[in-house]
Order: sequence, then structure tokens, then C-alpha cells
Amino acid sequence: MRIAIASDHAAIDLKAELAEWLRGEGHEVADLGPATGDSVDYPDFGYLLSSVVADGTAEKGVALCGSGIGISMSLNRNLAVRCALVSEPLSAALAREHNDANCIAMGARLTGVDMAKACLTAFLTTEFAGGRHQRRVDKLSNPSF
Repeated sequence: MRIAIASDHAAIDLKAELAEWLRGEGHEVADLGPATGDSVDYPDFGYLLSSVVADGTAEKGVALCGSGIGISMSLNRNLAVRCALVSEPLSAALAREHNDANCIAMGARLTGVDMAKACLTAFLTTEFAGGRHQRRVDKLSNPSF
């Protein structure tokens, strides 16, 4: 699978560990940055990640910041992206099964490496259920309010 990963400065170490682990699992991983721990603005990297998922360059996205909150908000500004902030595997699986999430967000200050890997495993191995969930997912990309 083609996976893009991005973070802010607070999550650079977790990003590096997850990117290496994902490659070891056989995935093609694009690390969108940042390259150093210098302070950066999470929206810049969130918008970049959302664009490569929206245009199909990456099949899935992994977004990381200190809490996961800010970067997930920036990704969800793109109507083609459904980013779920998760902290354990069940929410990661449900994000895929019920919401067809194409991105996952986690907080490096809140989620350890092993839990992040468990969340990613659930996210990447769970299929979208479709059915009654499809009309709801369609409304996320085509709001009518």
C-alpha cells in the first residue's frame, strides 16, 4: 500500500519509527516531513498530507502531532479526506469500517509506539463495510447544509 506520513516537530520521532516499521511491513511510505525537530506549523504538513491522499498519490495517510488534534483538523478541511483521531485499535478499526477513513491521526505525547503500531494495523487491515454507512460517508464529501 502507498502510505504518506507527516507530522509536526512534536511527533518527529514517532513519525520516523512508524515510517520505518511500515516499510518493514512491506508498504511504500512517503515521509512528507518535517525532516528536523525545528518548530513547524502542523497545518502546513496536514494540508500537504491531505493533498496527496486527495489526489491519489497515497492510498492512506498517517498524521501525527503532539495531541493529534490540530493536524487532524487541518486534514479534514479537504472534503476528499476523512481523518480520524484515534488512540486505540478499536476506534481505528471503526473509523475504517463505518467511516471509510482514509487518514489516521495520533498524538505523539499521548500514544506510545506499540499502541500506535496496533492502531495502524487495525486501520490498514479493516475494510469499509459500505451498506448503510455509504450514504453517510457520501455526505461528508458533499455537504448540503
